Amino acid sequence: MPNPKRKHTRSRRDSRRAQNWRLEGVSLSPCPNPACGRLRRPHAVCPHCGAYNGRIVVPPKQKKAKAGEAAEGEKPKKEP
Repeated sequence: MPNPKRKHTRSRRDSRRAQNWRLEGVSLSPCPNPACGRLRRPHAVCPHCGAYNGRIVVPPKQKKAKAGEAAEGEKPKKEP
């Protein structure tokens, strides 16, 4: 069995254990919903429209109305 001729430094050992060379960017694929088409992670629900595998799985989030404005379909409140 071969033995090491010299001691490896701490930095060399730690960089090997960290496996920094393995890091890659996130792969993205287009949303299957033709109305959306934004990029999303593969095998995951689209965060923008809620589509997965060609159908809507999660209803899309609606924006909250600001404190001073009325939401759609509501009448504005009268202040005394």
